Amino acid sequence: MANTLQAKKRIRRNERRAAINKSRVSRMRTFIRQVEDAIAAGEKSAAADALKAAQPEIMRSVTKGVIHKKTASRKVSRLAAAVNAIA
Repeated sequence: MANTLQAKKRIRRNERRAAINKSRVSRMRTFIRQVEDAIAAGEKSAAADALKAAQPEIMRSVTKGVIHKKTASRKVSRLAAAVNAIA
């Protein structure tokens, strides 16, 4: 248990930040899921549009410190490759 006032404040702050980060991760995953659903349905144009919307959202997660830059690049690259693989 925190003893000092500063430690107690940090606990409160960390809880607030964790809630914000959780929301951001959830939002990013929603955009990724939309791309994956379109890929699974075999709709290339819908998948391409979803990817176009998801890419800035994924990169925004990087600027907010939710995920690492290379993780985001890997996700975008794999989604793009999957969209391009649709015949």
